[in-house]
Amino acid sequence: MIEIERKFLVNSKAFKSEAFNSYAIKQGFLNSHKERTVRVRLKKELGYLTIKGKSTANGLSRFEWEKEISIMEAESLLELCEAGMIEKTRYEVRLGNHIFEIDEFFGANKGLIIAEVELNSEDEVIEYPIWLGKEVTGEVKYYNSQLSKNPFTTW
Repeated sequence: MIEIERKFLVNSKAFKSEAFNSYAIKQGFLNSHKERTVRVRLKKELGYLTIKGKSTANGLSRFEWEKEISIMEAESLLELCEAGMIEKTRYEVRLGNHIFEIDEFFGANKGLIIAEVELNSEDEVIEYPIWLGKEVTGEVKYYNSQLSKNPFTTW
């Protein structure tokens, strides 16, 4: 139940031609406190409730628990969320032994594109595609919970 991931800015849309899958995501936060976040997400035809703990000092690891819920439950919970919905399209790109999840944001975060890659250990080596930009792992302003409160277009 520990998530280990690295996060990067994306410097071009070249990843789109490499994607093997893409889908829309809508999510909100029931709680966006830095010690814990509670997220509600609609993805494809499913809903999810996710609880994440505080990140380690280097930003690579944190507790994550996720439960699939019905679309009706997710839609009802989204109505209770804090202000600042996140809307994005997620693209999945396979590179070596990893799958990069690239999120192209819309609405108040339009123009932001972030790639994440989940790891099995903090020192795991990854391949760097040409469209991968600056690493922002651990930079709190790029967490979705923070983007819901302080959107990219206001920076």
